[in-house]
This record gives sequence, structure tokens and C-alpha cells, in this order.
Amino acid sequence: MTTNVTEIARQVIDIERQALADMAQRLDTEFAKAVDIVMSTRGRVVVVGMGKSGIIGKKIAATLASTGTVSFSVHPGEAFHGDLGMIRPMDVVLMISNSGETEELVRLLPFMQHQQNKVIAMTGKANSTLARHADVVLDVSVSREACNNNLAPTSSTTATLVMGDALAVALSTVRGFQPEDFARFHPGGSLGRRLLTRVRDVMHKDNLPLCSPNMGFRDVVHLITTGRLGLALVVDDDGLRGVITDGDIRRAFDRHDNPMGLQAHDMMTMHPAWIGPDERFGVAEERMRELKINSLVVCEPEGHVVGVLQIYDIA
Repeated sequence: MTTNVTEIARQVIDIERQALADMAQRLDTEFAKAVDIVMSTRGRVVVVGMGKSGIIGKKIAATLASTGTVSFSVHPGEAFHGDLGMIRPMDVVLMISNSGETEELVRLLPFMQHQQNKVIAMTGKANSTLARHADVVLDVSVSREACNNNLAPTSSTTATLVMGDALAVALSTVRGFQPEDFARFHPGGSLGRRLLTRVRDVMHKDNLPLCSPNMGFRDVVHLITTGRLGLALVVDDDGLRGVITDGDIRRAFDRHDNPMGLQAHDMMTMHPAWIGPDERFGVAEERMRELKINSLVVCEPEGHVVGVLQIYDIA
């Protein structure tokens, strides 16, 4: 193959990355006005776009809806066949058109004016018909498309998508949208599981490999093997004292001439990481990845061991 397709891909990425950098530099008070308009409305955000802009608009509407801003998309062609009834006077209409002259969108403007809907335009042409009739204009212009013919919507659709993400995240932040709120809209799959599930729901709690500080080396190894969690939990009357992992056993062989004579307290890692049973599953996952460990001991506030959570339980 004579054409260096990898180099073409890099050029595309560079062009689109530059388009985003330029757009970030142009951000001004219009963006803040758009946020204020949405925050002050009692209605929904209705996203309207045609063609590729319509596809991007559906994604923007979905992102808005999942981050606390009630939103849906309307196809401008279908709007003239009854779907205009979906748009109420209190709604904010987000209209997307790179040229700002898309016929199907321009034809909707008189209706918006009649209903007195607030209109936010995402367009690449500040002097277009759409821009002139909008309450706020979000500039998504690009110097060129990443397409080799400078024709296919590439840089422009990326810029529009990112502007939509910026709007959604800004609104979410202003609303004080929390992980628990996000989870309510994403109860299925890994997102919902991480954000809604509590540690006690997935921890190992039966036949925990518990041992005393004075348990001998051979018995500790046997406990780790039969416990099937790759560790032993060293406890006394005051609660958790330490943890012995496979790694601690190997280090015992390296550091001692006669490891068989060791007891649990000689090998254990003191002050192991732990987490409460009512903590969110996602918090436990983040802590394990941050500490680069495979297991977290689950303890009640007074130090009583109630379970073990492992990275392998996270799917």
C-alpha cells in the first residue's frame, strides 16, 4: 500500500484537535447566557438538527437528559407533520446547523417566534439566518473539515458534539448533579452497578479466612489456600490487626532463614486498607485501583471484620 494511512489518520486527528482548541479560545459570554437560559426555564431542551447535525443532536439530547437536564430531539422534517405539538412555549430550543441556513430549520423559526421559545443556535456562521434569529449563538465554526476534500462533516460535527458536551457538563455542575443522581438514570449495566451497589452486596462474607496473631506459618499457608481469597485476616478481640497475602508469604521466605518458625504477627502487613460495608461499590473500585491492590477488607466502624472485596468482583 503506497498511501500512508496512518499518517492520514494523524492528520485528521490533528485537524480536529486544532478545531477544538480554536473553539475553546473563542468561548465567551454567549456560553454563559445559554446556561442561564436553560437554568431559568420551566420547560425542556428540545434539540433540532438535520442530517449529520441531527445525529449529533440526538447524542447531545441524550447527554443532557442523563445529566439532569430534561431533553429530547425532534426531527425538523417530522416537525411539520405534527411533531411541532411536542414543543411547548416554555421549552428552550437548541437548533444545530453548521451553515445556519438549513431549510428545514429556518422554516421552524416563525413558529418559535410565535410561541416565544428561547432559541440557542449552534452554528458555524455568525451572520446566518439562524444566528440572526437566535437568542444565543454558540460558535462551532471550524477552519476546515478533516475530510480530504474539505466537504464531509468531520471537524464541524466534532466541534458541535464537544460544545454539546460542554453545555451538558456545565449545566450538570451548576445543578449540583451527583453520582447518585446519575445512577438513577443509569440503573442497568456497569454504571448503575458501580454507583448504586453497596460493598455489602458483593463482598465475600462466608467462611472468611480469619486467624489469630499467634497462628503458625504452616497453618497460615493452609488457611490462605483453603480460603480461596489469596489472603488471611489477622484478628484479635479488638478487631483487625493485619493481613497476610501470598506476597507476604514469599517475602517471609526471602527475609528469614527459617520461615516455618514464624507466626502470623511476624508476617502480616499492619494497617491494611479497608472500607465500610455501606460504602458505594464505585468508591471501593476507585480505592483499589488507586492503591494498586487486589483486595479490600470490609470492616464495621468499630473494626469488626465482616467481609472481603476483591478487584475480581468488579466487572
